[in-house]
Amino acid sequence: MVGGVLSGLGMAASSFARSMGELYITASFVTGLGCCFCFQPAVTIMGHYFVRRRAFANAMSSTGTALGLCLLPLLANLLLVRLGWRGSFLVMGGILLNCCVCGAVMRPLRGRRRHRDRPDARPSPRDAEGLKQRARAVLDGLAAFLHRHMAFDLFLGNRRFCVYALGLAWMMLGFQVPLVYLVPYATAHGMEPGRAALLLSSLGLVNVFAHPLAGLLLCQPRLQGGGVHAYAFAAALLANGLSNCVCCLAASFPVLLAYAVAYGLSMSVVGSLLFTVLMDIVGMSRFPAALGLVGAMESVTLLLGPPLTVLAEGMLVDGTGQYTYVFYACSAAVSSAALFLMASFYWLDRQRGGEEKQAPPPSIPIATPSAGWQYRGIPTGGGAGGGGDLERVEFVYVSSV
Repeated sequence: MVGGVLSGLGMAASSFARSMGELYITASFVTGLGCCFCFQPAVTIMGHYFVRRRAFANAMSSTGTALGLCLLPLLANLLLVRLGWRGSFLVMGGILLNCCVCGAVMRPLRGRRRHRDRPDARPSPRDAEGLKQRARAVLDGLAAFLHRHMAFDLFLGNRRFCVYALGLAWMMLGFQVPLVYLVPYATAHGMEPGRAALLLSSLGLVNVFAHPLAGLLLCQPRLQGGGVHAYAFAAALLANGLSNCVCCLAASFPVLLAYAVAYGLSMSVVGSLLFTVLMDIVGMSRFPAALGLVGAMESVTLLLGPPLTVLAEGMLVDGTGQYTYVFYACSAAVSSAALFLMASFYWLDRQRGGEEKQAPPPSIPIATPSAGWQYRGIPTGGGAGGGGDLERVEFVYVSSV
């Protein structure tokens, strides 16, 4: 809800901006910070609400991104024509204020208490002797804060998280770039702007229908456990990277439409499993901190991706006269990230399987009678030919708690 207020006020304040510097503060910093406050709790609380059908829930929640991809460009164009850019910022600010309503319906689960790790008792500055002890106490508190909220320790203690975080940061170098350059690529080859914009709308429409279908498929019991979601994510990412080569075949509308469909289908699976795999790797107790760290790493490479592409465009397009090298570069970045994830997950699984085989079997304690055992005699009902009633003694005891 705080994020909804910040993002709405940032957009509304942008309508009164008189320079680019003011827009950097209002539209970029304030609105971006508010969107961060909205995004991370919404993804985190999804993991607390759903367990068995978590993949389907994440797929349904990410369908909103596809709807926005279909509707927001058309709405922004309409507002810009009717109200101008200042009026557009005001209306968009009012739309973002609805995030407060979304936050109001997020309620804590009943019957579950979330236990938070309490920091260790540390000496107060009054009891500390000198500036050295105070500085040490401050540094210890800062380390404990970073350990709880930034998940830097996962890089040392969880190799799967380290691999996954590096793979996602690597992926962002070319994952979003085709969405930025698809329309300019089409218009540069003589396509009408209306038909070129229809390519993005068709991509969003594919995502609307493909997200729920991908979630239903991935939540099947046979696909649960065993790291299947991680391999499915890497395979979808590889397909997404290779699909960028389709648009390089020709710049006609049918070819680019086929590219948009292929890109949208693979993007739907990637979006459905992006957070599900992270939840499986680190668990829900560390997921908020891990998501924040992964998001920071993705943002760095996401900022570097378009400038590097523009630089490559200036070097390759001006030198060769062909625009397709930009899509080849994006395909290489995304596909190599997918292959890195596949190889790393396979190597980690093989290593873990070897460690389990080398580990000695757990020893079974030898049962020795003790006073705590209870004996219960069960008569067997001896026959007439028997000498007497035989009894079978059954031992009932607790071997472990």
